[in-house]
Amino acid sequence: MLKQTHSYAFAVTVGDQLWRPKMPVNTDSDLVRLLRDGGATEEGKSAYEFFLALATCNTIVPLVLNTLDPKQKLIDYQGESPDEQALVYAAAAYGFVLVERSSGHVVIDVLGERQRFDLLGLHEFDSDRKRMSVIVGCPDKTVKLFVKGADSSMFSIINRDLDPEVTRLTELHLHSYSSLGLRTLVIGMRDLSQADFDEWQSAYEHASTAVFGRGNLLRAVAAQIESNVSILGASGIEDKLQKGVPEAIESLRQAGIKVWVLTGDKQETAISIGYSCKLLTNEMTQIVINHNTMEACKKSLEDAVALTSKLRVISPPAGNAVSVVGSPRVVSFALVIDGNSLVYILDTQLEEQLFKAATACNVVLCCRVAPLQKAGIVALIKNRTDDMTLAIGDGANDVSMIQMADVGIGISGQEGRQAVMSSDFSMGQFRFLVTLLLVHGHWNYQRMGYMILYNFYKNAAFVFVLFWYVLYTAYTLTTAVSEWSSMLYSVLYTALPTIIVAIFDKDLSRRTLLKYPKLYGSGQREERYNKKLFVFCMMESVWQSLVIFYIPYFVYRRSTIDVSSLGDIWLVAAVIVVNCHLALDVVRWNWVIHAFIWGTIAATAICVVVLDSIWLLPGYWAIYYVMGSGLFWALLLIITVAALVPHFVVKVFGEYFMPDDIQIGREMEKFSGDLIHTPRSEIQMRTLSRNQNLIS
Repeated sequence: MLKQTHSYAFAVTVGDQLWRPKMPVNTDSDLVRLLRDGGATEEGKSAYEFFLALATCNTIVPLVLNTLDPKQKLIDYQGESPDEQALVYAAAAYGFVLVERSSGHVVIDVLGERQRFDLLGLHEFDSDRKRMSVIVGCPDKTVKLFVKGADSSMFSIINRDLDPEVTRLTELHLHSYSSLGLRTLVIGMRDLSQADFDEWQSAYEHASTAVFGRGNLLRAVAAQIESNVSILGASGIEDKLQKGVPEAIESLRQAGIKVWVLTGDKQETAISIGYSCKLLTNEMTQIVINHNTMEACKKSLEDAVALTSKLRVISPPAGNAVSVVGSPRVVSFALVIDGNSLVYILDTQLEEQLFKAATACNVVLCCRVAPLQKAGIVALIKNRTDDMTLAIGDGANDVSMIQMADVGIGISGQEGRQAVMSSDFSMGQFRFLVTLLLVHGHWNYQRMGYMILYNFYKNAAFVFVLFWYVLYTAYTLTTAVSEWSSMLYSVLYTALPTIIVAIFDKDLSRRTLLKYPKLYGSGQREERYNKKLFVFCMMESVWQSLVIFYIPYFVYRRSTIDVSSLGDIWLVAAVIVVNCHLALDVVRWNWVIHAFIWGTIAATAICVVVLDSIWLLPGYWAIYYVMGSGLFWALLLIITVAALVPHFVVKVFGEYFMPDDIQIGREMEKFSGDLIHTPRSEIQMRTLSRNQNLIS
């Protein structure tokens, strides 16, 4: 029994219960009327077969869910592909309700009549064939083959002589759907005779039991049966962009990150989605490469390289909205290339031409690409540049790309968890990528860069102190600092403040980093970790070690204190200097950082006193001989000031006279009102003009 509810969904009566699909779908009244008339017309028969194909040619499993009303149930269609789910819900809305599925049959309520269809064979979707098919034994004892897949794959197996007008109209409709950004599928059918089915069954059993080359044999069997197909129609499914995708892409581009799109959708669909997510603009010059021969691809690539070299002018980085009167017009390029062309380009001598053309373009859009081609595009950049590659995807066809990239990110969603399980990071939505890169990525780079340099510096400063001492002991193995103190210097005296600052310190707030994506360029320009900074840190360590060693040496040279007492002075002074050096570079203070920096200095003094109080250890009572005099405390103050003055002067001079983007952002944060009310377009970072300073 069949009932129509809400004028857009059908419900099935099972016993005294009413089962209806969980997701309602709006329907066309004319099409519903045509289906109710049955096979009275050829058009009605085709529509009947079309929706029957949608209900049978899938791997959807129906689940019956309880509701608050015990007499009503919901049918929830579960599957790996959201496209399949949408098509099965659409079929159910028109009266072809998938009720039950087992390994050998499906039960479909067809316009109120419960029917059983035997599943005689199934060729699942794969990226090579780009289609799937099912062989169904119908209640009237006929055998039908239903096929659905990408238009490029389906039109190669369709018999155009059967109904050329329907084929032509379908192609026009597919182009219209793609231009709207819809994901398209073509559905076809073939009536199988008993001889055709027996031949297929024999070949299928042989292929499925083969020990070697089973996959290739099964694909060959599928290709053999998937031929001479009559077209039933096409579908267009809207793949809505997630919330915040256009804004996220724009932020990434402003941050100087090149965004490439690799998709399995057809060219028109990919371009439409590119416009909707603001990846493509009307001002861009599109270079389209869509050929089926190597010679044509070669010529198009050469033309693309020549065009980009001729028209491109020196311009500010993408995202800088700067207009100067009389300046040349900036030309932006978008490369659109399809999977057929990539077959003749990847792993051939044309790869280098593709690399030159792609890197000269602002946007690259690859459509109709197979999973391995996605990985090939990533490898194209990864193997030819030192740039970091990041791949993000949500489906099983993105796994190879995610694994090939330096950083792989999987989006958990309706496409399954294959991408998530193969990735380095996982997230729920694409827009979270902005926070991951522009905020946490920036913080991580700033912290790691500084901490690497700082650890080299603090260890070098202490080692140089010991080196200067060796010069006065004829290069013997004697040491002024005990083994316990040497070990505790790296383990306790200087390690904890480093860890705490690396965890809690932030050069800029999350809000500022998100509002001004160009600040991400600090890492791309290697401003926080480079050879220049490393050399400067080593120079600082040499200077500070000289101050720490020679000031006490000259003061106590004529005194009667022993070398152990002098070693304690060097140790305590070194700990104070390196921790105060760290304190000078802290941006955001809190009580935890205060506690560990100053607490570590106090803990060092306590440990030295305790170690020198143990008579079994060398240097017994050494610290007590010097710490009782005011000279000891004056020396610590003088050493600290003298050692850190150069660092302080360089820091003040650089931040006042040559501020970088990060320093400008920090000063902006001090004036929170200005930061909130200043328009984004008025903020001119150093990437626009190195001579301009925002703070006046």
